[in-house]
Amino acid sequence: MAERFSSYAEFWPHYLREHAQPQTRGIHYAGTMSALLLIGFGIVTGPWWLLLIAPFAGYGPAWISHGFVEKNRPATFTHPVWSLLSDFRMLQLWITGRLEPELRGAGIEPRSR
Repeated sequence: MAERFSSYAEFWPHYLREHAQPQTRGIHYAGTMSALLLIGFGIVTGPWWLLLIAPFAGYGPAWISHGFVEKNRPATFTHPVWSLLSDFRMLQLWITGRLEPELRGAGIEPRSR
């Protein structure tokens, strides 16, 4: 049964705990950046099919990482909008070097293996 959250603020620590393994986060970053690049190239250069494959490039690796690395069910299935927002938030925090305090706040040791 899916957990219920009354706000995004409640969901965010749960999302981070579902991405506790550095490998999972890395695969998510690669998938999210690939999807963004495909969307960007599709808009700028014109091949519309790039826009169609972007979700597969983003979600495919992420879902596989949940199955094989985290061994949990992706939050996308129960909280699709909050999960998508959290993918971008996690990536932005990682790029800017501000993810570690968020992970610690969710009870995750950032450098754990």
